[in-house]
Amino acid sequence: MPLLIIALIASLLLAYVFGKPYYIQARRRRLQQQPFPENWRQILRKRVPYFRSLPADLQLQLKKHIQVFLHEKEFIGCNGIVINDEIRVTIAAQACLLLLNRETDYYPSLSQILVYPDAFIVHKDEVDHLGLVTEHRQVLSGESWDQGQVVLSWQDTLDGLHAPDDGHNVVIHEFAHQLDQEKGSATGVPILQSAHHYHRWSKVFSAAYLRLQQDAERDLPSLFNHYGATNPAEFFAVASEVFFEKPAALQQEYPELYQELAQFFRLNPLSWQ
Repeated sequence: MPLLIIALIASLLLAYVFGKPYYIQARRRRLQQQPFPENWRQILRKRVPYFRSLPADLQLQLKKHIQVFLHEKEFIGCNGIVINDEIRVTIAAQACLLLLNRETDYYPSLSQILVYPDAFIVHKDEVDHLGLVTEHRQVLSGESWDQGQVVLSWQDTLDGLHAPDDGHNVVIHEFAHQLDQEKGSATGVPILQSAHHYHRWSKVFSAAYLRLQQDAERDLPSLFNHYGATNPAEFFAVASEVFFEKPAALQQEYPELYQELAQFFRLNPLSWQ
């Protein structure tokens, strides 16, 4: 009898492990087949200028992604902000913009989006070469954690949408980090389509990153926010913002970088203008 029970438990565990992916895909298909709520559609038209620029097939794809994303991710209000459909749909639309035309598991390590009404303060410890620990306070508009959370300022989210062509968008920035973190820690090299793409990605991104570092050191103007010179992970996130918001300028000044990002995201924002 004990052996029979063990065998039964083992069979159930195997069925769960191997059957779960099929269950998830079936659930996602059912969600995508449901009508897109009209109030969500109005929020997209009101708040998300990228949606209005997309061709019809990508608009439909984006709405299907939003339906899955909002079902699977939890939104948590912080510092008194009350989560509503406007916040959820506005953020989800921008997060899902990065998933268009790609096979996706919808940011599998992400479970929660924490939303503050405004910029928020974080405390971080830094250890110097002598081992001394210094606490620093930082005021942030967004942050991506590899523990399954993205933190966003709602006001900064809206500010980014009010100027959709200035190259700054906190939601795109933080969810680019999430793509980068799918393989582990953020390094500026997300999961690419095949092994031979990594060499060219490294070559193109390293050259553009070095150029930005030199511009930042000399305090020269750049297409990219100088914050992108902090490390390769930040450069990838900043470059992703520019790719979606200033594609013409990026293609003109950094044609090879534009091509790498277009290949990674499988999108050509130049055609949306």
